[in-house]
Amino acid sequence: MRTVFSKSPSPARTTPPPSPPRQTFSESLMDEDIEVAQSIITKWDSSNSSSYRNIDYLFSPENRHEVKQYLNSIKQLQRAMQHFVSENPMAEKLVRAQNLMQTAMKRLQKEFYQILKSNRDHLDPESVSSHSSSRASPSRSSVSDFEDESEYESRHENEAISEMERASTAAMADLRTIADCMISAGYTKECIKIYKIIRKSIIDEALYHLGVERLTLSQLQKMDWEVLEIKIKSWLNSVKVAVKTLFYGERILCDQVFSAPSLRESCFSEISRDGALALLGFPENVAKCKKTPEKMFRILDLYEAISDLWPEIESIFIFESTSAVRQTAVNSLVKLGEAARAMITEFETAIQKDTSKAPVQGGGIHPLTRYVMNYITLLTDYSGILSDIVAHWPLTVPSPLPESYFGSPDANESITSPVSVRLAWLILLTLCKLDGKAELYKDVALSYLFLANNLQYIVRKVRTSNLRFLLGDDWVAKHEAKVQQYAANYERMGWSKVLASVPADQTAAIPVDLVKDHFIRFNAAFEETYKKQSCWIIPEAKLRERIKLSLEKRVAPVYEEFYNNYGGVELRKQTWNESIVRFAPEDLRNYMSDLFNGSSSSGSVSSNSSHGGRSH
Repeated sequence: MRTVFSKSPSPARTTPPPSPPRQTFSESLMDEDIEVAQSIITKWDSSNSSSYRNIDYLFSPENRHEVKQYLNSIKQLQRAMQHFVSENPMAEKLVRAQNLMQTAMKRLQKEFYQILKSNRDHLDPESVSSHSSSRASPSRSSVSDFEDESEYESRHENEAISEMERASTAAMADLRTIADCMISAGYTKECIKIYKIIRKSIIDEALYHLGVERLTLSQLQKMDWEVLEIKIKSWLNSVKVAVKTLFYGERILCDQVFSAPSLRESCFSEISRDGALALLGFPENVAKCKKTPEKMFRILDLYEAISDLWPEIESIFIFESTSAVRQTAVNSLVKLGEAARAMITEFETAIQKDTSKAPVQGGGIHPLTRYVMNYITLLTDYSGILSDIVAHWPLTVPSPLPESYFGSPDANESITSPVSVRLAWLILLTLCKLDGKAELYKDVALSYLFLANNLQYIVRKVRTSNLRFLLGDDWVAKHEAKVQQYAANYERMGWSKVLASVPADQTAAIPVDLVKDHFIRFNAAFEETYKKQSCWIIPEAKLRERIKLSLEKRVAPVYEEFYNNYGGVELRKQTWNESIVRFAPEDLRNYMSDLFNGSSSSGSVSSNSSHGGRSH
């Protein structure tokens, strides 16, 4: 009992350890968020792999649910970090959260890279530019919203989107999702660095395959024209695809991947600027090369290509950072316009300085006429852009124009456009030059035939080309009348001696000796004229037949009347009838029908015929 109730000595009292501070409810939630984020992020941590290859990728069709969890965990981690920064910036948990965020961002970097690389075919500019922005809009993307996969498939099937377009749309939506996540986490630099490197290499490679070369002015100036022309043709085949597909598609892709306008501009500018400057700077360098009229049409092709694409160029490269691209296109247009005007001036000078002195055989078409009209006819195919080029380039007439060539080029009120005036002026210069070349012929009749042939060639070229619409029907009618005037002058001068050998008044009684004299003179004049003109030519069939018919009506009836009145009655009594009356009227027509073909072998008439006609 004593032992039970006896009191043992009390032990010495000690101070209890301090209790840890009690967590707030929000802190406990943040801790829980970090734990959840760590489990998800660690699961997909690929830090042990230095390569982007040979790893399982999160953004794959079978992992859509885990993608949603992963992105949500990053959002929770961000929220926790913001809390710790505001409450205790030195907290160990903040460091832990920051390390987890770095791990997550490295993973997203690899995912971003993988999507860009593995979807090259789906993200090529042609695929991207082929479908509308509305369908590719990230704000409507099923992947961004992460709806159920069944809903994703159903909606796209209902919209009947092609498999290629669906893959392209899904890839762009995933890229935007990753970009938004990385940028909101403060990893903008890492995100756009990957994007710029990959996409710029794709654009540069595409331009290379299109044949776009980065050639300097010095390199172009050293090229033979044949080589340079091949380069121009290659550029013309490439520029439309490059602008309307390549750069346009890249611009759409940038707009779909990045939400912030500043990032869109920065990425697109850095990716496309160098290639676009090389592409659109090529025509400017070509325009600075040596200028000759023969190069005109390639210069106009280049001008037309840039002019047609200017609305797209202006729209695609609208940013301030891509203003150099727009300015390069403008500079190319300016330099090409200057080159075209210089070549037109050179062409005018070449016409005026033509010094060929040899007459064209048979009064045919002069090489200058063919060259000028073929050149001008080809120019009319570019009348639209020529209107821009010569719109503010007034025509200066160096000297008064001869009155015989219809005054000044703008005397015809129907010719009002700058292009029409300029082309009419070129034709007028040619006509003046041809007038001088007609004087090289010793035979006046042949000179008129030469003028008729050449003017007829010019009129036909005008009638059968766009020149007719530029110069007008009045111009054509006026020059056709001039052709008829030249033809009439040829007939009058070329056959006057033949007509003069027949009596003017065939109703009066003429002595037999005088009749004989008229027949002899006619024979000699006709033989001389036929021999001389048998090698003259009229290349155009309609003009040839018209002149033949006119000559027949002018000469044959007069001779036939004389023949019927005197050759068949009075001279039949003479023993020298056949030696005097060498041509029957039908023989005369046969001879004249063979004129102007330039194919007569003898150029002479035969005296062996029952009626003095030709032997065949």
